[in-house]
Amino acid sequence: MTIKQIVCSGSPYEIGFTHGIEAAPEIERAIAFYAKLFIKHSKLDWAQVRDLASEFDDLIKVKWPRYYQELQGIAEGSKQDLVDILALNVRTEIVFGQFSDGCTSLYYQGSDYAYQGQNWDWSEEQGANLVQLTIAQAGLPTIKMITEAGLIGKIGLNSNGVGVCFNAIRAEGLDKSHLPVHLGLRMALESRSAMDAVNTLERVGMASSAHILIGDTITAVGLEFTSTTFARVPIHDGFIAHSNHMLLPHANIVEPTWLADSPVRIETMRDNIAAVGEPLSWETYCRLFADEQHYPCAINRAASVDSDVVTLFNIVMDLVAKRAEVRMGRLNLGDMDHKKIVLSFSEL
Repeated sequence: MTIKQIVCSGSPYEIGFTHGIEAAPEIERAIAFYAKLFIKHSKLDWAQVRDLASEFDDLIKVKWPRYYQELQGIAEGSKQDLVDILALNVRTEIVFGQFSDGCTSLYYQGSDYAYQGQNWDWSEEQGANLVQLTIAQAGLPTIKMITEAGLIGKIGLNSNGVGVCFNAIRAEGLDKSHLPVHLGLRMALESRSAMDAVNTLERVGMASSAHILIGDTITAVGLEFTSTTFARVPIHDGFIAHSNHMLLPHANIVEPTWLADSPVRIETMRDNIAAVGEPLSWETYCRLFADEQHYPCAINRAASVDSDVVTLFNIVMDLVAKRAEVRMGRLNLGDMDHKKIVLSFSEL
């Protein structure tokens, strides 16, 4: 699996237009992919999805005009309706997590280093619609991220050495006056430090539930949230590991179990770190994400007869060096350098 790499700069509209025009085929396919998924999982046809997405139009336009202008640029560049691009960016809020990507994330801190990364697990079909975006904005850190085409926020790092990872959570609740999850990921990626990102998201408020792992060279927070609550998972024994369920209590929140392997993946990660018995090297850290215990529902997930969800990419970040390595598809422990993509800010 390869990935298209796109460099965007200029005004918010220009950034979006470049994204849209260069990723037009991927955006068209992504819309078709989610149209099928909404029908399958929530019995919503695309016209109904568009109606629900349009409810966020005025909110984003008024509260976050830069993001709205970027979404307009994506729509015009890709020759899609703006409401279709909105639907991609608020898909989590439309169905309250009825379908969500599963994944495992890890921040690990040593005396002179800080590593952060994750596997991103989702339907094999959507793998062809991933893109790598570099976004240079006046007055803000430059961003390098892996995202689904048409989405303005996802997983990556910035030129200040802030890393952002994402785990879907299926806790109930929606507040349409707050920030949609994928816009929250973008906001975190624009922050100058991990704590700036955490404080900003808590101040703004989130529309639905998820976990965002936010780290830098100094510290990290596993920020769990719902439409009404926030909780900070702290560094413990030098690391934070997270998957697809809440680790901390959230008052008056209902969280149905949806991935039985979610606690197992965290325990596997913790056990593997403990088994090393010493500070992790970069190579050892990277190899943690290739673990196949409890296959196919492993950290390095494979598709099965019951599910087409598979690890679509792995990203590992050296936050001190402001550098990331991306490996597309499931990890091959015997060849960790196969098709490796390096994202670096050394040129800045």
